[in-house]
Amino acid sequence: MDRGVSHRVLVVGGGISGLAAAAALVQQRSTHPDLAVEVWEADHRLGGKIATSPFAGIDAVDEGGDAFLVRQPHAVALARTVGLGPGQMTAPAAASATVWHDGLHRLPAGIVLGVPTDVKAFATSRLLSWRGKLRAGLEPLLPPTDHDDSIGRLVRGRFGDEVHERLVDALVGSIYAADTDRFSLAAVPQLAELARGNRSLLIGARAAKRKMPAPPPAGSAPTPIFGAPRQGIGALVDATAAFVREHGGVVRTGRPAASLVADGSGWRVDDERFDAIVLASPARASAPLLVGVAPEAAAGLSTFEHADVIMVRLAVPAGEWPDRLAGLSGYLVPKSEQRTVTAASFASQKWAHWRPADGSQIVRISLGRDGLPVEQLDDDTALARAVEEFGRHIGATVVPTATSITRWTGAFPQYRPHHFDRVATIEQALPAGVYLAGASYRGIGIPACVADGERAASAVVAHCFRT
Repeated sequence: MDRGVSHRVLVVGGGISGLAAAAALVQQRSTHPDLAVEVWEADHRLGGKIATSPFAGIDAVDEGGDAFLVRQPHAVALARTVGLGPGQMTAPAAASATVWHDGLHRLPAGIVLGVPTDVKAFATSRLLSWRGKLRAGLEPLLPPTDHDDSIGRLVRGRFGDEVHERLVDALVGSIYAADTDRFSLAAVPQLAELARGNRSLLIGARAAKRKMPAPPPAGSAPTPIFGAPRQGIGALVDATAAFVREHGGVVRTGRPAASLVADGSGWRVDDERFDAIVLASPARASAPLLVGVAPEAAAGLSTFEHADVIMVRLAVPAGEWPDRLAGLSGYLVPKSEQRTVTAASFASQKWAHWRPADGSQIVRISLGRDGLPVEQLDDDTALARAVEEFGRHIGATVVPTATSITRWTGAFPQYRPHHFDRVATIEQALPAGVYLAGASYRGIGIPACVADGERAASAVVAHCFRT
């Protein structure tokens, strides 16, 4: 392309993936001043599946994801780039996670996404029956397992049903709102690496545990695993959008993209011409735009499946909060035990800045996952089920003083076995100058979404300024 001509780039979708792509692109304006960047978001607000709002007297409590992994650098680096320095970030308080199975049980020490490494801790855990423990103990003696890129098939074959249902599925299924019997192993790199490099997952997990950095000396602060802005994850969205605007980009809300057609060497979206397009909207929302220019890609994207989740926030009075829950961050509910609630986070025990002045406890309760639909529940029913099941799980009567309900429709893409092969096939069917980014493709967490947005931005720059 001629360097003397302005290059317009459109990012469709104002979630964190699209905003990260736009932030990466506007930084290129120092060397490519003719690069013009726009973000179109159909909704009235930015952030996609990220939202933060006041609750129970606290200025900012997340309605969706509340943290990101620190060891994956992309979200941390973006936060610093857009002005969220260390003083504006925080980490969860030290607390233990539990699993509910006829009561709350702390997760055994030394597990890697549910795969045991500490045999003693595993053997003494009351979460598993002795039959389940004995079955899992056979794992090092078993021949290699053909997992066909399914987490459930691998873990059930190696450790048996109890370890899978009460540990691995409870953990991984909670992270991805997934049924791990139908979820790609390759989408969970830690488990995939164990499966690739070791005949025995238990022995491999123990070796991986030994390679992890040593714990800090006694008395020193531990290195955090998770981090978040003190003003909630929504602050990362706001700061990134402000960064894009400050560096010459245009960010529009209430601006859907209705049509995409070829226009010479570029593209026309709703009668506006652009040299490159980043589709950072969910796969099934992007599919209609591609019907006329990449029908095979559109057909592939239209088959992607997503899980709906409802997030219920409760404020529980201090007098109703059982003392025995002190020091816990929340609990997971195994698939075999689930009615409607899949997990609960004791948010005021997890985050020091989410502790109301009156001593009440903020709790965030997740309803629904892949295979456990909840969108048919009206708000009153969803709230009633959340309160009833949560009270049963913690063994207390709960009469909340504040509540809120957020519906995350299509929030969690479901990476079926061989997901990444599907993505590669779809992207091969895309025309030059059109790129995909977002949670539908290469990872669901915030760091993965940021990384994918930045990857798409790099592809755009290579396309627009190729020599």
